[in-house]
Amino acid sequence: MIVAHLDLDAFFAAVEELENPELRRLPLIVGGDPHGRGVVSTANYVARRYGIGSAMSCAEALRRCPAAVFVRPRHSLYREYSREVWSIVREIVPTVEQAGIDEGYLDLGEVAPAFDDARALAETVQAVVRARTRLSCSLGVATSKVVAKVASDRRKPGGLTVVRPGREASFLAPLPLRLLPGIGPRGDEKLQAAGIETIGDLAALQDDDPLLRGKVGSMLHDRARGIDPRRLELSTERISISQEETFPHDVGDTEKLHDELRRMSARLAEHLRSRDQTARTVTTKLRYPDFSIRTRSTSLAVGTDDAARIGELACSLLDRALHDRPGPLRLVGVGLSGLAEHAQLSLV
Repeated sequence: MIVAHLDLDAFFAAVEELENPELRRLPLIVGGDPHGRGVVSTANYVARRYGIGSAMSCAEALRRCPAAVFVRPRHSLYREYSREVWSIVREIVPTVEQAGIDEGYLDLGEVAPAFDDARALAETVQAVVRARTRLSCSLGVATSKVVAKVASDRRKPGGLTVVRPGREASFLAPLPLRLLPGIGPRGDEKLQAAGIETIGDLAALQDDDPLLRGKVGSMLHDRARGIDPRRLELSTERISISQEETFPHDVGDTEKLHDELRRMSARLAEHLRSRDQTARTVTTKLRYPDFSIRTRSTSLAVGTDDAARIGELACSLLDRALHDRPGPLRLVGVGLSGLAEHAQLSLV
């Protein structure tokens, strides 16, 4: 198996910087109230120079960097950017396990059976994601998920680390225990108290060592040696469908945008009918020339597969978004979610 772990660099902060480029040179923290009990979700790399990181209290972050700029998380916006990234990734690598909004695993071996080819493919993923979204990602490539995940964190931001077959244990050995997935603060404290300080120390234990009792101990011992038999977990249930169009030139004519939305709505409605499904939620997506993204959604009491109704809602949502922020668009799209099978009438 050749698997890559992809991690979007400082994702929430990176999206906020795209939305407001003035933030790029400032220490930026996405999180709660620094004067209350807020917690840091993400800090950009300028803020990280002050030792600020995820899960730190915002009050402590403010103490370390009084000049920090705090913004509240906008999860719906981050989800939209995330969907864009993973759609791009799947165009290049079809088999993907999305493990979170900003990370996931790619089955490179399916399309690049040799490690040199896999490295080149990972570089392509990085380059295309950056070119089309202006977001940076780091990747680790290895023979297992656990090694790939550790590797993706070694050269952030925008790094690529490849661990070739047979080098897994030596790659992991000098690293701190806390970097091994599955070892939390309590486990780290327990192992440190027993003199186990690195992943290599854990790997060197004998199988019958009391510290390795139970399935968890055995699993961590294997992981410390780079052994991880897990395959990618793939979801076959499709919970949404969408269509979008990137224009060769920015379009400011509302009627032309409406026509495009209606065409996409008709195609989506046809897809619903082919699967005997309806959709309850319609979302219109807009991308502006500066690559910033806006979405507007509305939900119906009862699902529909009617192309005219979907198109009408999509155009109305577009008009609403353009009222908030006028201007020509680089891209428009329509998404349908809340998919369900057609309700059948009971004849009882």
